Parts: sequence; structure tokens; C-alpha cells
Amino acid sequence: MKRTYAALASAFALSLAGLSLFAHAEDTSAQAPVTPAASQDPWGPLKHVHAGVLDVAYAEIGPANGPVVILLHGWPYDIHSYAEVAPALAAKGYRVLIPYARGYGQTRFLSDSSLRNAEPAALAEDVIDFMDALHIQHAVLGGFDWGARSADIVAALWPERVKALVSVSGYLIGSQESGQTPLPPKAELQWWYQYYFATERGRIGYDKYRHDFAKQIWQLASPKWKFDDTTFESSAQALDNPDQVAITIHNYRWRLDLAKGETKYAALEQRLAQFPAITVPTITLEGDANGAPHPLPEAYAKKFTGKYQFRLISGGIGHDLPEEAPQAFTQAVVDADHL
Repeated sequence: MKRTYAALASAFALSLAGLSLFAHAEDTSAQAPVTPAASQDPWGPLKHVHAGVLDVAYAEIGPANGPVVILLHGWPYDIHSYAEVAPALAAKGYRVLIPYARGYGQTRFLSDSSLRNAEPAALAEDVIDFMDALHIQHAVLGGFDWGARSADIVAALWPERVKALVSVSGYLIGSQESGQTPLPPKAELQWWYQYYFATERGRIGYDKYRHDFAKQIWQLASPKWKFDDTTFESSAQALDNPDQVAITIHNYRWRLDLAKGETKYAALEQRLAQFPAITVPTITLEGDANGAPHPLPEAYAKKFTGKYQFRLISGGIGHDLPEEAPQAFTQAVVDADHL
């Protein structure tokens, strides 16, 4: 299916009020079609800001004085996962910011000497640096995959900066120590690419076949999503970043303790290794056809100690939930903001 864009709030109206913990399942198979916009990207030209060690490229849409929502993408995806969510939230009065993570799109390191580090604490601190650079004191955070992990970490370590949280697949905070625990064979099989990336052959293979690799991950992670080549390529361009391979390889090797992080993040990683609770108002989402590794909702529910809801989104929804079920994700952001 082709990615389409719309800024009309009516296209995203859902009746999700009154839903309780673990009691919500939404069928997105009959969602109304969305009218394509004239421009390929609903947010227009990207903006840039120096934030921490990065020159961050980001999209912005919505009123400049609106309440802020920051949407964080995953791997191997990009900001286009929010191409329908962003204008829908903007139509509701939100100022929506969607930054490219380190190693993606036009985001660049300010120094050639910076370690191409993708440990979780570094990616999460990038979000804080981004907020500081734009003088944003607090925001609603939403994310999936790597983006959900960063959003979870920010909410756990800097709760005063997070008004509310929407996290696909729930609580994704981990540690190198926990990564040493073997999983059952079926679960290990889902992480095949992590072990591939642990080898030099894998690094070379990912560099050589980057787009083919990403497309295979999309297909495995969302087996019922019939995306077309235009949809895929509009996102896959972000993987042509000169630091993409280094960032991806470091991220997965770090998880297996095969790559070291930076000393400046050590204290944060130590706090994360204690699996801190998330106290901010939160809605977690899961697609009923998510083919990527993900925890069960009942396994992480107690990690959210503030106002909390879980929503299962049905209708063949896979890993890229914001793009596959934009109405449901949009409504979750609005509802989390008002929990």
C-alpha cells in the first residue's frame, strides 16, 4: 500500500474513551482511506539544530505555540513512519517534532572524532539534548523500536521532562548484563540479525546490501503489511547516512557486550540496569501481527507505576505501528496527554 498524507483531524477520529488496562483491542482493518497530499512529505523542508554531539535534522509541523509532541523512529525505519500521525496531531493543535536519530537521514556528528556510539543511554540523551537546544522543557514522547526504547529511558531517568508517553511494545529498557541471558531457541531465532552483526561478515554484508536488508526486516517484522516500493524507498534513503552502518553495528554489538560504550554514559547505564519504573502517564501499544522480537504486555505492566493503559491494535498490524495504524497511534498520543 502507498503511504498517504492528510492533515484533517476528521480522518483520525476514533472513539477510544473509557478503555482500561489490558481491556482494549482495536480492529484497524476497516480504517477509512486517507486523501493523498500534494507534497511527498507533509512537513516540508527539514530543519536543523546543533544538539549535544549532533547536528540534528528534524521535521516540524503544527502551531509553534502548541503543546509539544516528539516522535522517535526505529531501525531500519525513519521519520516517514509518522507521515500520517504528524499532520493529524498538528491538526489537533500540537507542535510535532520528528528528529532523525544519530546515523539516519541528514543528522550528522559535529566531530569526525566522536565515537559512533549507539548505546541506549547515548540515544536517549540525544533526545534531552534536542529538547534543550530547542528550549523545550517538557513534551509528550512517542516511539517504536529504538525510538520506544529512547522514549522509555527519557521517561524513566528524566520524568520531569515528559508530560506523557506512548510506547510501542511497552517497556524496552535493558542492559548488557540482561543481554547475557540465553533465550529459548525460538526467541533467539528472532534475533538472527543481531548475531549476524556480531561478525565482520555481517558488518560488510549490511553495508553492501543495506536497502535489501532493511526490506527483509520490514517484511519479517510486519508480515501482513503490503507496503509498496515507493513507501519503502522514501524511508530507506535515511539509511544512506555515512554513519548508519557504524551506528547499527555498535548498537547490536553493545547489547551483547561485544562493543564498549563511553564513560560519560556509564552512570546512566548503571541506573538503567536497575530497570527503573516509569511514573509518567503512559499508553503502550502492540500490533496483533508484530513479527519482531517484543515482550508480552503482562511481563512489563508493573514497570509503569503511573496512570497506564495497554492497547492491542488488531487488523494485521505489525512492528511499524505508527505507519500501519496511524489513527490508533494518533489517538493514543492524544489520550496519553489527557490521562
